[in-house]
Amino acid sequence: MSRLQKLRQSLAQQELDAFIVSQPENRRYLSGFTGSAGWLLISANDSFLAVDFRYVEQAKEEAPDFDVIHVKGDLANWLPNLASDSGFKKVGFEADDVPLAIYQQLCKAAGDNDRQIQLFPTSGLVESVRAVKEPEEIELITEAVKLADAAFDHAKSAICPGVSEKEVAWALERFLRESGSEPMPFDIIVASGPNAALPHAKPSEKVILENESVVIDLGARVNGYCSDLSRTFFLGGEDKTFSKIYDIVLGAQLTALAAIASGISGDQADRLARAVVEQAGYSDAFGHGLGHGVGLGAHESPRLGPGSSDLLVDGMVFTVEPGIYIAGWGGVRIEDTVVMENGKVRALTRAEKVANIS
Repeated sequence: MSRLQKLRQSLAQQELDAFIVSQPENRRYLSGFTGSAGWLLISANDSFLAVDFRYVEQAKEEAPDFDVIHVKGDLANWLPNLASDSGFKKVGFEADDVPLAIYQQLCKAAGDNDRQIQLFPTSGLVESVRAVKEPEEIELITEAVKLADAAFDHAKSAICPGVSEKEVAWALERFLRESGSEPMPFDIIVASGPNAALPHAKPSEKVILENESVVIDLGARVNGYCSDLSRTFFLGGEDKTFSKIYDIVLGAQLTALAAIASGISGDQADRLARAVVEQAGYSDAFGHGLGHGVGLGAHESPRLGPGSSDLLVDGMVFTVEPGIYIAGWGGVRIEDTVVMENGKVRALTRAEKVANIS
């Protein structure tokens, strides 16, 4: 079944005549169009791609299955006529993506006419389709994973006492780009010593010192598809505190990798790893979820974390990344990108997990 057919089933269930797609990854997923601006309008029988002058020729080339419409001005200038001419009355839109200014344009488009267009906010219609990957998507993610693995191998030689976090981050980004990656799916994290206590630390001018831990979090992008990888190691000799924390985090991750099975929820998957961390006495130091989906977005469905009802099924690609973070000391995170196959997870990531680099 095609992507559009799957979406159209959801539209029928929602009793919508048409659906407006604005979220960039959703737009690309459904149409193939990679431009930075544009709108999809999809119904049971029609598929329109509305773009301005900058993207008309690109849209025709990248989205041959869509009727490309050259539009001018905001939504209110073209949506009412297009919806009326097509007979659309109940039109859904992506509430999670639409900012206030665009929502006001949508309301204006619906209200400044006598065609009785009704707008209906929706959530996750395309994302739920995207969550289960096609074989071709998994191949692209696997290629992105290979680039990330290679970058981590490069990092082991690039990191030494005396270089700054920023210098290492730039060396990794340069390596990834020269190896064929498209723009980074997210800013590379290189965090050393106390900075590693920040899960989303930004590389700083801080010089990496001997006998402190370093967290690296990076990803690559191939034909739009992302990977995500985190490794932590101690630069220098053995440190008892680091070794203890590292072993807890690694144990939590290996437990989750072995026990996650098709049909469990994101909450249940999270609890598999969280129980290990809690039993070790660090429940308050694991403050984020276990993982997230990976695809055209670096963070997408499913969500593995407390309270998540997302069901994990074959074809999903997601991360497994427990961590412990201690203010003033540092942190440890170990993250793999995995795919659910035959009811269990298979790690796509191959970068070695080593506690020390001397």
